Amino acid sequence: MFNLKTVLDNVAQSELRNWLQTLDQPLAEALKHGDLKRWQNSIQNLPNISPSVINIQTACLQIGQPDDAPPKEIARLGQLLRSLHPWRKGPYNLFGIYIDTEWRSDLKWQRFADHLQPLRNRFVLDIGCGNGYHGWRMIGEGAATVIGIDPYLLNAVQFRSVQKYISGKPFHFLPVGVEALPKKHPLFDTVFSLGLLYHRRSPLDHLFDVHSLLKSGGEFVLETLVIDGTKGEVLVPEDRYAKMRNVWFIPSPSTLESWLKRCGFADIRFIDVNRTTTEEQRSTGWMRYESLPDFLNPENPELTIEGLPAPTRAVFICEKT
Repeated sequence: MFNLKTVLDNVAQSELRNWLQTLDQPLAEALKHGDLKRWQNSIQNLPNISPSVINIQTACLQIGQPDDAPPKEIARLGQLLRSLHPWRKGPYNLFGIYIDTEWRSDLKWQRFADHLQPLRNRFVLDIGCGNGYHGWRMIGEGAATVIGIDPYLLNAVQFRSVQKYISGKPFHFLPVGVEALPKKHPLFDTVFSLGLLYHRRSPLDHLFDVHSLLKSGGEFVLETLVIDGTKGEVLVPEDRYAKMRNVWFIPSPSTLESWLKRCGFADIRFIDVNRTTTEEQRSTGWMRYESLPDFLNPENPELTIEGLPAPTRAVFICEKT
């Protein structure tokens, strides 16, 4: 299901090919998952349907229409897609099947899309790409190649289920974490890290890693949790944050800007700050577990269930010097 050779055969740039070859062993390790066989069966059983329309430049990615196949085939496709629960990033519309994901990822995209350097003909790395929603939007903006990485194998399976119906696009997913990437290889024109920094035990190491992967003058797009506060203020949850165990550092925007400067970034622009709402993150039929409404204090939604400031996210865009 995940064959590095297939990726290499579809990557023309020699430097990028050499860089990818170093990921062979981490990729083999990533595929040691107890649910892999079940997920492989789901992918293999997806019906062969040719989409009459592909639109990856809209909020809800549209692949095909309901009359592109008999109703029984569409129903079978819907069953198989639902078996890949939970779907967290989207939304998607596959042949009339609306995948109402936990996150309205299109709202995040809207906050920074108009501030980016044009992605046309750029080599792009999307770190922590989820099931690939934002990567498809990058392809829709004309990126020459998008490499998406995410260590959670179900995200890769969901990506493959969508990719089956969007053939020939230069978007490649590898189920590895950023720590597996070879460093000091500045190959990318643009790097995205969306909703990831607060999950890193060493956020500055993450920023240094991004810096090492960017070409000189390359653009870094960072979206992460922040708190209201002055320079130097950082929230370090003692235990959980919004029921998440793996939240380590939540800085104020001015603190985060100082981190970016320390790690060698310049032309730092504070693009957006936005309180996460239940319009943007919530449980759905495609993600039936707890979500944002369950993470907030029911008596004061400005606080998490633990009594900490409710999730607020900021976007910074900067360049490698």
